Amino acid sequence: MKIIIAGAGEVGFHLAKLLSYESQEITLIDTDKDSLAYADNHLDIKVVRGDSTSIAILKESRVESSDLVIGVTSSETINITVCVLAKQLGAKRTIARISNTEFINHKDEVGFTKFGIDELISPEALAASEIELSLKQSSFDDNYEFEEGALTMAGLTLSKEAQFVGRTVKEAAQIFPEIHFVPIAIQRAGTQYTLIPRGDTIFKEGDTVVFITSEGGAEELCKLTGKIIREIKSVMILGGTQIGYKTARDLSDKGYNVKLLEQSKERAFEIADNLPNVLVINSDGRDVDILDEESISDMDAFIAVGNNSETNIMSCLVAKSKGVKKSIALVENMDYFELSHSIGIDTLINKKLLAANNIFRYIRKGEVVAMTKLNNMNAELLEFEVKSTSAIANKYIKNIDFPRSAIIGGVIRNGVGLIALGDFKIQEGDRVVVCCLLRSIKGVEKLFL
Repeated sequence: MKIIIAGAGEVGFHLAKLLSYESQEITLIDTDKDSLAYADNHLDIKVVRGDSTSIAILKESRVESSDLVIGVTSSETINITVCVLAKQLGAKRTIARISNTEFINHKDEVGFTKFGIDELISPEALAASEIELSLKQSSFDDNYEFEEGALTMAGLTLSKEAQFVGRTVKEAAQIFPEIHFVPIAIQRAGTQYTLIPRGDTIFKEGDTVVFITSEGGAEELCKLTGKIIREIKSVMILGGTQIGYKTARDLSDKGYNVKLLEQSKERAFEIADNLPNVLVINSDGRDVDILDEESISDMDAFIAVGNNSETNIMSCLVAKSKGVKKSIALVENMDYFELSHSIGIDTLINKKLLAANNIFRYIRKGEVVAMTKLNNMNAELLEFEVKSTSAIANKYIKNIDFPRSAIIGGVIRNGVGLIALGDFKIQEGDRVVVCCLLRSIKGVEKLFL
């Protein structure tokens, strides 16, 4: 695919990097000379210096033959303008990054597609939604919902209390036959190797395992793994950033008791005026004495979403030391993911990764409805819609020539999530959730064309 990215900032560069690994033809446009030089030196892509809203610059980038144009500059006005111009100049599909979530909430009413914008994304809104899901599924380290929870991905590390440690997948299935979850990916303790579990795969203590669960599966999984289901009621948020604001607003609207710490006096008063149900405290959340004064030990969860990743991580560690059960940190550096898990932070949020996941489904072949990359694993989780022409249609799973490094985690049929095993017959219109290692993605895509 030929892809044009307008904006060489954090999200744009990260997208360009991931897409270049996929052997896509990438053109990156920006006015900043240094950002482009860095991208040019580190990535196998084409860079164009100039205003991405310039028709001449877009034509120089061969917009008329582009498959996808993505506007991810820091200005939503520029992003929208780029997409409108690109579509008029011949681009097949456009995606605009925006910060005003009203646009997303009313996109059907406004009809952005009529202007030439196929999709709107807000990394901040995606991060706020991810945080809310992490609180909802507080017993797990990694979460993702398909079709508003019809199927849910849940990731956790197996302790010795897990009842199926030491057993094979097949043995566990025989002992616990009426379960509503299935393992789809495993990373052995102390390794970077991701494996797709088969019947003879043995669960081991310390494994990081990703499961797909249908209704009731999360509760069963907690019971069998020794995890405690914790209800989150009181939440403390560090940082009045866009993500902090959106998270505080959404959680307070849903009945959570929310405290928000913001160092800037002006910003603190602004948030307090807009969010009357949130207790806003003008203080430095890095100060341990302040955290004690604000009764951090009584909080069920601590969410650090300030502008500095290191501060977010350290604040979460302080919260954990004070007995807070759930900690969530916003981190910008992808290298922090593994490190932070190893030192005890429960959930990590990365805006760039969330935005990339949201955009990547347009890169994949077949009717990809949703996708996410598994944290710290060399695997993707994709939701495909089965068409009448799909090779997988009207076949039993056991009779499908599926790649060994991929697995069907579940099927959503008429809005209901189902754990699909070998005797399950795939039908047209089904939405199939597949976990696959990167090397098998092309083989999986062919089954859904």
